[in-house]
Amino acid sequence: MYKPKNERYILLGFILLKLILVFFLVNPVYELHRDEFLHLDQGAHLAPGYLSVPPVTSLFAWLIRLLGNGEIWVRLIPAFIGCGTLIFSWLIVEELKGNLYAKFLVCVAILCSAIQRLDLLFQPNTFDILSWTAVFYFFICYFNHEKPKYLYAAAICLALGFLNKYSILFLVMGLVPALILTPQRRIFANKHLYFAVLLALVIISPNIIWQVQNQFPVIHHMKELAERQLVNVSRINFLKSQWLFFVCDTLILVAIIAGYIFYKPFRKYAWIGLAFVFTLLLFLYFKAKSYYSIGLYPVQLALGCVYLGVILTKRWMRIALPVLIVLLYLPSIPLMFPVYSPQKMVMKKERFAPFGILRWEDGKNHDLPQDFADMQGWKELAGIVDAVYSSIPDKANVCIITDNYGQAGAINYYTKLKGLQAVSFNADYMNWFKLDEPIRYVILVKDTWDRDPERRREKVFFKTVKEAGMIRNNLAREYSTKVFLLEEPYIDVNRLLREEVISRKQSMAE
Repeated sequence: MYKPKNERYILLGFILLKLILVFFLVNPVYELHRDEFLHLDQGAHLAPGYLSVPPVTSLFAWLIRLLGNGEIWVRLIPAFIGCGTLIFSWLIVEELKGNLYAKFLVCVAILCSAIQRLDLLFQPNTFDILSWTAVFYFFICYFNHEKPKYLYAAAICLALGFLNKYSILFLVMGLVPALILTPQRRIFANKHLYFAVLLALVIISPNIIWQVQNQFPVIHHMKELAERQLVNVSRINFLKSQWLFFVCDTLILVAIIAGYIFYKPFRKYAWIGLAFVFTLLLFLYFKAKSYYSIGLYPVQLALGCVYLGVILTKRWMRIALPVLIVLLYLPSIPLMFPVYSPQKMVMKKERFAPFGILRWEDGKNHDLPQDFADMQGWKELAGIVDAVYSSIPDKANVCIITDNYGQAGAINYYTKLKGLQAVSFNADYMNWFKLDEPIRYVILVKDTWDRDPERRREKVFFKTVKEAGMIRNNLAREYSTKVFLLEEPYIDVNRLLREEVISRKQSMAE
């Protein structure tokens, strides 16, 4: 029989496996993802809030910069955060009185699911799943032991989750009715709940103050998200994705339902199931992206594994289930991870299309999954900009302006030239313009959707406008993005840019 110390070695083994997988699940031909660049640049501009996301991710970006800013750390930091989800899932099983088999099984289930996919990228999603899982763990501990310290721990996790991604508010809105409808409603008579809420408010207050001072940019961001991305979200596809995310864990999902119905010790955890239902319904109503709900699943998987640990009494069954999960997962790896080269993915696209992974935010199918296309062309872009920048004699008088945050961040990350910094009127980059020196040269990056390919607008303001290069990788989402050099301005460029920044901010506040 395993002693607790030996059990910890098994957990450590899963943690090491998760960290090692980082090196095998991404083909080296791929670069960093568009969204990662924005978060990495936020690490150089620490603040209590940002136009695009809350501030927690910027702290991890600051840590990555401290460690040298290498791609290896950009991969490992989210993997380490994902290890936290593994640990809390293990602890939930322990708190539910699950045996060693249940702990082992929940780790297998999480590693063989979409959670592993999200933990691959440096985005808020990884910490989002961790914070949701931690909140459930501390609430379970509170209801099992009724010690106030667990309420305060849950409040801290909720606050940190809020400072990472505002969508954790959906969990709060799902938890409240779930608790009201079950015997756990007694929590609302506990004064420590309200002190814990106050603690959470204190923790998030710097970000709330920042939102107020900046006219609540989160509202503008949500409107923009709804207009450009969520409008293409199908509720049917949302529900389908909930299963596909955990398709290899199907037997565990069935066990969750069976456990709620037939396993008496789970009766007191009905609030967890109700919170799942209410939160999922909220996501459905607001047409949220399908992966927003993934934070709901680790605790559910833990419950299912505990139940299976009770009913699977035969040795062959206990061995067969995790083996089956892994065998089902292996063929899905090319669907979820960029293990194949882009060219090989295109050759096999007929195989991938039925799974919906080729469908982009525009609602159309493309040659590659959108995330994979967002991991190409960046070094090529940075190389073009570096070449143009090197040809300019007065580098203190250069401004590099891009169409979107991905372009700006990629140039800043992959440039080989000291002092080169790109900005944009997109996302947080509009706050990072340096206009102390008079601008005499502008390196302009325009994407493939540019409506003014002849640069008629810029020719009014600059004597010389010439194309310097473009991204030629036709599998990159940024394919045909062009770089222009603007010289000899007729006007005060600094004043023009200041006015544009003010105008953009005013439009966001409206």
